[in-house]
Amino acid sequence: MQNILFRFAERNNLTVALPVQACGHQFCYPRSFSSHFVHLHTLRPNLITNHMRFNKTALQRIMPNDTIYITILREPASMFESLFTYYSRHCMSFRRVPNGSLEAFLAEPLRYYRPQEIESMYARNTLTFDLGGDKDNSIKDLAYAQNFVADVEKVFSLVMISEYFDESLILLRHLLSWDLEDILYVKLNMRTESSKKRLSPGLPEKIRAWNSIDAYLYDYFNTSFWDKLSDLGLDCVAKEVQLLRQAQERLMRSCFGGKMPLPRPAAEIKNKDLRPWQPSDKVDIVGYDLPVNISSEAQEHCLKYIMPEISYTRILLHSQSLQHRRSYQNRPVQKSHTLQQHIRTTLPRHSQVHRSQPGPSLGQSPGSGTESKSTPKQS
Repeated sequence: MQNILFRFAERNNLTVALPVQACGHQFCYPRSFSSHFVHLHTLRPNLITNHMRFNKTALQRIMPNDTIYITILREPASMFESLFTYYSRHCMSFRRVPNGSLEAFLAEPLRYYRPQEIESMYARNTLTFDLGGDKDNSIKDLAYAQNFVADVEKVFSLVMISEYFDESLILLRHLLSWDLEDILYVKLNMRTESSKKRLSPGLPEKIRAWNSIDAYLYDYFNTSFWDKLSDLGLDCVAKEVQLLRQAQERLMRSCFGGKMPLPRPAAEIKNKDLRPWQPSDKVDIVGYDLPVNISSEAQEHCLKYIMPEISYTRILLHSQSLQHRRSYQNRPVQKSHTLQQHIRTTLPRHSQVHRSQPGPSLGQSPGSGTESKSTPKQS
């Protein structure tokens, strides 16, 4: 989703709020989002999509009043297996488990889990945490889960479902009045099959019980997701998904010399900007390299489709910083105290954030996802 939104922003000359360098490529996650995490050269944004812990109040200080919020959820059992494998070397709750056994963790999760540790959000109710909720609320507190879901539903115009990503993109296209080309994508950040663990019988149920708020959240929005698809018309959605996949195949063939590409291990990718981050030597995240025999025009067009998030964030920040400096150099000379006053007042009050672009903005949250973006194209 982030790659789709980055490319849309670049094509339409929109400003993307990006993290200060001290935060890396995320908004100082797992800290709750703050406007102070946003790089000054990317203020007055139309869109925000890098990973964060959602904080609506803080986002409202920098985003326009008409911002549209979207997010994406993944089935909790599938996501927890991925988190356990991906962060096995980083999250202490997982590192304590003998032999890195998911079964052992789920047999006695409280033996290994420490809620106050800095990366404990990977080990319990990650979706809930990313959306600003309490990951450690009592499993038996159904009222909390119901109220949390109601709050999420009020804020987010669309909750996408990872397992039905193409159908989710069709809903997004209709919500924002986008064209088909705006939702084209290439699959990124994929693990090799050897890096995945098959869940034995009974484990999905244990995962959902341990991540009970996430399970409630996912089940609720999976149901509402299909209600939205039904409202649009399932036959209509199926036809649009088919058109999307046909367009994607044409894109892939044009970018990879008429062939469908095979994902490569990071070590085999020649272009360093296209190498995905590797969390540990036990997990292989694959990516792509463009063939040398395609035109320079195709190279330029296709490069961003396959660029991992860390590289893309760095390059986009560099580009927007250059634009910021040019626009500042072209301004009339002012007294120095005026600039200082501007820096102080762009963050604290939402009413002081102005936009030169018409139309709503879009806000995407965490890895569950929220995006804030503006000026949807009219079809």
